[in-house]
Amino acid sequence: MAENDNGQEKTEQPSSKRLLDAKRKGQVPRSKELNSMAVTMMGVVALVMMSHTIGSSLSDMMSQSFVLTREQIFNTHTMGMQLGVGLGQVLLALIPFFLIVIFAAIISSVALGGFSISAEAMTPKLSKLSPLKGMKRIFSPRGLVEMLKAMAKFIFIGGITALLLWTSMGKFLALHGMEIAQALEHLNGMIGGSVILMTATLILIAAIDVPFQLWDHKRQLKMTRQEVRDEMKETDGKPEVKSRIRQLQREMAQKRMMQEVPKADVIVTNPTHFAVALKYDPQKMHAPKLLAKGADLVAMNIRKVGSEAKVPVVESPMLARAIYFHTELNTFIPAGLYLAVARLLAYVFQLRAYRTEGGEYPELPDDLAVPEEYQHV
Repeated sequence: MAENDNGQEKTEQPSSKRLLDAKRKGQVPRSKELNSMAVTMMGVVALVMMSHTIGSSLSDMMSQSFVLTREQIFNTHTMGMQLGVGLGQVLLALIPFFLIVIFAAIISSVALGGFSISAEAMTPKLSKLSPLKGMKRIFSPRGLVEMLKAMAKFIFIGGITALLLWTSMGKFLALHGMEIAQALEHLNGMIGGSVILMTATLILIAAIDVPFQLWDHKRQLKMTRQEVRDEMKETDGKPEVKSRIRQLQREMAQKRMMQEVPKADVIVTNPTHFAVALKYDPQKMHAPKLLAKGADLVAMNIRKVGSEAKVPVVESPMLARAIYFHTELNTFIPAGLYLAVARLLAYVFQLRAYRTEGGEYPELPDDLAVPEEYQHV
């Protein structure tokens, strides 16, 4: 079992933070076998599929390069121009092949660990030049695994190649009885099919290597119990820092709440210990909503902000306490308080009409009864 420098066993799975830190450092799972398999197979398949196009381009280049007039032969600039034109034709024919191989190389490289560009991983380190550490890497368990993989590839691919040659011997011998064009066509098909089959054997090696690389990557990033505890402390932060963060959060929430007070239709008070601000829009709400609430100093601030915004302030101790203790911010009041709040809002709307239109001054109802289950003494 893996151990760290302090001798503690790494028994815990890597946390998401450790995995993210490793990715930032460029430590992501990679499979050389997957990369080799993808590049080789796609390259071979592309060559087989594009062999006619590439062959035609080479043939055209050769015929054009070696068919020269007398004037062209004695012109010192002709050879360079002919060479440039020929190379241009070949490169143009090879561009799709190069694009396919590059695409396969990129996709296979990021298939396991995703894209990871790390400046730290690209920074030169003198420790990598240490012969002692190099020997340790060679003779480490990972180095042994790499050696076994290389041997397995050699034996496996060599065996498949020998088997193909043995089974295709009759077909090769039969070529001498064919016309040259026919023999070349058959030989091209045999070689293409054999190469594709040989490279396909790399799939098996990649299928073994990919799970191993994923397992080995997680094994290297495993953590000791102490590392897990240290990371949790670092993530959670010190108690005084958390307390300060909570305080700032409360202050921000209170500031946002105070900004809602001028939008209220009425403020109900205790009259000094509690204050709640209610809003009701019959077109948008099915019940009155609590915009702000507070006790003591916060209640005083709510009354002050409401008074400055000319929001009616009504003293109803029992109703104020019931709303304060049984309603959360930005939620509708409980159904049990509908009747009392409806009578209060009716008074507020009558008061608003009196201030704009005049008439008889409304009286505050004295029967704002609160059900017993909502009474909080």
